Amino acid sequence: MPVRIYEIAKKAGIPSKDVLAKAKELGITNAKVASSTLDKITAEYLEEQIAGTHEPEPAPEETPVAPEPVIITAPAEEPEEVEEEDVAEPEGPQDTAEEPEAEEDESSDLGKKVGFIELGKMPVRPAVREHKKKKDKPAKKPAKADEAKQGAPAPARAPSKPKYDVPADAPLIAMKPPIIVRDLAEEMKRKPFQLIADLMSLNVFANINQSIEEPVARVVCSKNGFRFRLERRERGAGLVKVSTRKKVVLDAEDSEEDLQPRAPVVTIMGHVDHGKTTLLDVVRHSNITAGEAGGITQHIGAYTIDVPHPEHPKQLEKITFLDTPGHAAFSAMRARGANVTDIVILVVGADDGVMPQTMEALSHAQAAEVPIIVAVNKIDHPSANPTLARTQLQEKGVVCEEWGGETIFVDVSALKNTNVDKLLGMVLLQAEVLELKANPNRKAVGNVVESGMEAGGPTATLLVRKGTLKVGDVMICDSYFGKVRALVNHEGKRIKQAGPSSAVKVLGLNGVPGAGAEFNILPSEKEARTLCEERETKEREEAVSNRRKMTLESLFSQTKSDENKILKLIVKADTQGSVEAIVDSINKIESDKVQVEVIHSGVGSISESDATLASASDAVILGFHAKIDTGVGDVAKREGVQIKLYAIIYELIDEVKEGMSGLLDPLMKDVVTGQAEVRKIFELSKGGNVAGCAVTSGKIVRGKMRVVRKGDLVYEGISHTLKRFKDEVNEVRSGMECGIRLDGFDDFQEGDIVECYTQEKVAQSL
Repeated sequence: MPVRIYEIAKKAGIPSKDVLAKAKELGITNAKVASSTLDKITAEYLEEQIAGTHEPEPAPEETPVAPEPVIITAPAEEPEEVEEEDVAEPEGPQDTAEEPEAEEDESSDLGKKVGFIELGKMPVRPAVREHKKKKDKPAKKPAKADEAKQGAPAPARAPSKPKYDVPADAPLIAMKPPIIVRDLAEEMKRKPFQLIADLMSLNVFANINQSIEEPVARVVCSKNGFRFRLERRERGAGLVKVSTRKKVVLDAEDSEEDLQPRAPVVTIMGHVDHGKTTLLDVVRHSNITAGEAGGITQHIGAYTIDVPHPEHPKQLEKITFLDTPGHAAFSAMRARGANVTDIVILVVGADDGVMPQTMEALSHAQAAEVPIIVAVNKIDHPSANPTLARTQLQEKGVVCEEWGGETIFVDVSALKNTNVDKLLGMVLLQAEVLELKANPNRKAVGNVVESGMEAGGPTATLLVRKGTLKVGDVMICDSYFGKVRALVNHEGKRIKQAGPSSAVKVLGLNGVPGAGAEFNILPSEKEARTLCEERETKEREEAVSNRRKMTLESLFSQTKSDENKILKLIVKADTQGSVEAIVDSINKIESDKVQVEVIHSGVGSISESDATLASASDAVILGFHAKIDTGVGDVAKREGVQIKLYAIIYELIDEVKEGMSGLLDPLMKDVVTGQAEVRKIFELSKGGNVAGCAVTSGKIVRGKMRVVRKGDLVYEGISHTLKRFKDEVNEVRSGMECGIRLDGFDDFQEGDIVECYTQEKVAQSL
């Protein structure tokens, strides 16, 4: 019978993410998320390994052995070395830990060296006991890698100073302190858990957000074939410089120690008839504290509920749901840079399967790079076929975990309230893996979910991303500002403050901001008013000089940095066959220099949703025998999105190729416009030489020139003067004589060739 990861975690009494980390360490590849399943034999093996790591094993009756502490080794002060001395933190208040004498002499030295070194705010690990010793036989000493996992002291014969030979020309990694594990892994182009495994092999235990010492980083880099250098910060770099002009700081990065866990923000998306609204209603009323609070009395576009943790039923966790009008609002917020959603629940009807709006919602979620949980709804329907949804989504690259993929699928019935609690549990487990955190003890920053004009004035529903929003704060949002007069939660109650991942309706702004707009807190209304005026001025200037974001024609002359060589497309056609043919032809365009990506394709007319997705993703819409819905043209014009319509496929493909070529940086080509031969050299009384020349071809023009002597380039620069007799001229044509003086060059010789040239941009080809 298959066993799920979170069931093993619940049985062992540890978080699911620790079980997943242990599974990865043991090479169990199909353990990817908390709800992944293992066969019974593999599950029992994993449980044994976890028990060996987290639970002390009973010692033989003949020789009682006290539990040994977990070993945390610290780096040595010398570079290229790592200490192997045992470092431990005892369980009790005692200051020292002693090992009882063992039966064998060879093991009597174990545990004598006990010390402690602090590695940031690292959680205390449970004590670990060695394996039982066999009777009448000396214990076999474990390998070094196993000791790192079990927490056993290093054997006497183990090398105490691990070194790795690195060539002098090996790649260099240079970092400034502190050396964070995540940052070092990025520099090494490795996954953080791989680097953590290397650290564990050195008996150094640190998570991805903790720092390590320079010697440890040096050893880990050497092991992976890199040289390491620690760059020192320049003197005074950390000092605050006094400026005569006060700069308004709207946001700032938070330090890792200030971050605290926050609730996940979830958006439910899917086809209109697949039960999305019903599921939202069921989830909203499934809040176990709703009865105590008086129930839901007001719709504010978002709400927060409390649900039991699937592994710890007595522990309540919060989930914030964005109750927005589907993927259109989701994309509109993303177009303004507001990626506020942590998890997307994609609702698919078990009776209908994947529909066009399902694919639109999937495209929006994938473009935002948000984790997806699929809720297969209506399993109570007479014609329900949950396998159909899994098969159709697998064809689109979304594979369920039961079939070896990474996407969580949950079969639910919103109408019968079946497995809704399981769906919420999967959300909490996914959020646990994401390790969502924010700093609540700072000025609030967040985004607008909904806004409107009511009897009391402008209102806006805000989602707080970090910090705490309080009544009385001076807020700026878009080009509007005001003091927060009141905060109202989804239950219609006034509250005094709202922390991270909270959704509240705010009263006090002097206008209605747009969805997705970011709000910030300022010290005074005067500063807020000044900043709003600056924003209004900037918006007017941008409106005047607004240009289209991207067109196929402008791509031909556009240059971008190397990391942006991607042409994103949305394809709509009249039939599914045409869509598949166009997408297949586009995907067959081969180029090592630039990529093309179809972020969404479908059958039907070009809708407003397509325009908002293109705006958010900076894509071009291609239509083949496709119509444009009413109002889409205005949206596309406002958002700067280009829509191209075609009736012949090969014309569409040719323009896509031209657009891809336009993303390549142009080549610079020198074009010689004229040549002149040096016939005589004149020395000037005030210093310097003038070359008396005869123009042999083309024309000599003031500007870029170079001197070629017997086929070799001896100078390249610009002209200082160009004269015809005593007159300064701009150009001299072929067959005429002239005097040339170059900027910074006087070493002319008779017979030298002076070339006049220009540089032109030449478009690259695929």
